[in-house]
Amino acid sequence: MNPLRILTPVAAAIGITLPGGAEPISEGTAIPEVNCPDHKGGEVKLADATKGWVLVYFYPKADTPGCTKQACSLRDSFATLTEKGVTVYGASLDDVAAQKAFAEKYKLPFTLLADKEGKVADAFGVPHLAGFAKRQAFLFKEGKLVWRDLSASTDQQAADVIKVIDTTKG
Repeated sequence: MNPLRILTPVAAAIGITLPGGAEPISEGTAIPEVNCPDHKGGEVKLADATKGWVLVYFYPKADTPGCTKQACSLRDSFATLTEKGVTVYGASLDDVAAQKAFAEKYKLPFTLLADKEGKVADAFGVPHLAGFAKRQAFLFKEGKLVWRDLSASTDQQAADVIKVIDTTKG
């Protein structure tokens, strides 16, 4: 018997998504219309981010080794990303306080989304379980998805994004 057959309804009943449960959004899809608190206590409406390039990357947990490498990769290349017109959003299922502490500790110059309820992860089709989202990245141009990385890098995240931007026409 397939254990997911039993676990899936139980997981749904308590509000978690099992890996592989949702399909990730596909290229050409508009940036999802979803709102989320940010690490500064404000509210981000992702559907309003339709100018230029927008990167939304997901990571399992703030201030853990792989997630820190991923965030610092983007921090260290932030000037280059900004020159290329990229707005960066990092998202995890952490609360506002954890996201704020993570941003302050590592001097992250971009917005972190506190997706405690998993609404942003669900809108993107990012698997999550027990408070941890799968590491994935989504790059939009003028509000449409042009690239996704369903097993995003840690220390090469910025290089991967820059390469896509440099090779995308139009």
